[in-house]
Amino acid sequence: MAEYLRALDRERAASPHTIRSYRADLDDLMTHLEANGASTTDSLELELLRDWLWAASNRGLAASTIARRASTARGFTAWLARTGTGPDAARRLRSPKAGRSLPRVVSETEMSSLFEGLQSRAETGDPIALRNLAVVELLYGGAMRVSECCAIDLPDLDLDRRTVRVLGKGGKERTVPFGRPAERAIVDYLHRGRRELAVDDSGDAVFLGAKGRRIGARTVYEVARRELADTSGGGPAGPHAFRHTAATHLLDGGADLRAVQELLGHASLGTTQIYTHVSAERLRDAYRLAHPRA
Repeated sequence: MAEYLRALDRERAASPHTIRSYRADLDDLMTHLEANGASTTDSLELELLRDWLWAASNRGLAASTIARRASTARGFTAWLARTGTGPDAARRLRSPKAGRSLPRVVSETEMSSLFEGLQSRAETGDPIALRNLAVVELLYGGAMRVSECCAIDLPDLDLDRRTVRVLGKGGKERTVPFGRPAERAIVDYLHRGRRELAVDDSGDAVFLGAKGRRIGARTVYEVARRELADTSGGGPAGPHAFRHTAATHLLDGGADLRAVQELLGHASLGTTQIYTHVSAERLRDAYRLAHPRA
């Protein structure tokens, strides 16, 4: 199992978060196998793996978590078979269907109000306020992941073309465009905010914390939670809400689904299609509220 995790890190450039999830799943699987007297890869059997998922279901784990565990097991035993170290026991292990909840989407009116607040605080010249405005402008304007935003370095920015180079999941690089409001916020932050925050070991990191080091995802989560607190809608109030909102607003505005897929960096068009469901649900809500025959 340890060698499989190392292979994931080397061959697939899996993110630290993904590795942690796989490790937790495999640790739980190991506990289940040991309790059932299975101690070698040769003793792995489909029924044992099914029992493992059944036990997780009985503990009340979410269908999405059980589906991920099934995927972890399939990946592990497929690797065992490829390397000749064990059987592909999970090849026929099925995942439960996970109910898919719609992501949080903020209305255009609420986004405008949110940016007005960020802009008002940035106009005080506070470097953290300048940074927060630039961060949210990129998260929404570029529809990027929080990890991608935190990892941006100065050479990644092309302000003339209004693009930024980001490293997405699986180490895949893509170029993300952003608009004039984001450009203005970034330039203002670089000239007035970053210079004040920077220290000797800040390096090329664009977004810095109060101590001059590269900001982490936790800091951005806190910014997002605070800014989204007064907005309507369900779903988590985290930085991913800005990405969801950007994708939905693009589709509402007539953008092509494949263009949105490319912008988001989704490997599969099926992942992007969740936003068509969001748009359809918003349309149904509007219909029910406004149509006399609804």
